[in-house]
Amino acid sequence: MTIKPTIGVAGCGEMGLPMAKNLLQSGFNVYGYDVRPAEEFGNFADRMLETARALAAKCPVVISVVRDWPQTEELCFGSDGLFAGDSYPETLVISSTLSPKMITNLRKAVPAGTQLIDAPMSGAPFRAEEGTLTFMLGGEPDVISTAMPAFNAMGNEINYLGPLGQGMMCKVLNNMLAASSVVAVREILNAADALGFPRDRLLEVASSSSGGTWFGDNLDKISWAKEGYSMINTIGILEKDVNALIDTTADFPELRINEFARSVIAELRNLPEE
Repeated sequence: MTIKPTIGVAGCGEMGLPMAKNLLQSGFNVYGYDVRPAEEFGNFADRMLETARALAAKCPVVISVVRDWPQTEELCFGSDGLFAGDSYPETLVISSTLSPKMITNLRKAVPAGTQLIDAPMSGAPFRAEEGTLTFMLGGEPDVISTAMPAFNAMGNEINYLGPLGQGMMCKVLNNMLAASSVVAVREILNAADALGFPRDRLLEVASSSSGGTWFGDNLDKISWAKEGYSMINTIGILEKDVNALIDTTADFPELRINEFARSVIAELRNLPEE
């Protein structure tokens, strides 16, 4: 019988909390950490720890689902961070969407004894709750293999893409596709409204036609589908993810994707709440 490691989930928001609950349901011993008070986490409250340092002391495997690079730095190297105490995680899994360059920086900064996996996920809160996320993995094959039962508890499409950083490379490219389709679908639906064509019928036909997209096909399931732009909501996170691609392609100024990415950011910032 394989003994499942204790896993900590840092960043128990709309994605992290259901991920933690699915791990718990699959037989892992799970604890969480978040900047919000424990009482906000319902029946998971008794598993929430007060600091990232405490999470590292209790959990040999930590999955980070915090928002961005500044929060990742604080989580890891803050005064009460994962690496502030005497006990370090044996394996650190980065499931936030960051520039691949930041994964390289993180590998240099964390202790050599900590194995690092970049494992950004794709989906939405409803897929995190269902345990059907798509993961894009980069790292050493033996480390990935050991962690695979945990990924299988949280997702149903697990893609090993190569050495450290390749998972994040795939994710920033994927999220550029996602961000551009969000803009396109929202603008096309507005056009349909103006033209008097029922948007539901358009999406129904598009789902089995060339205009089908993940965003359009799942519009009613995506909790943030009608959000307007804000730096702190999911549309703002999409902007952050597009900027991660721009950082990734900074050494290739001749690529047309750079100009396109900036235009997508401008359109995201113009999205109104519906």
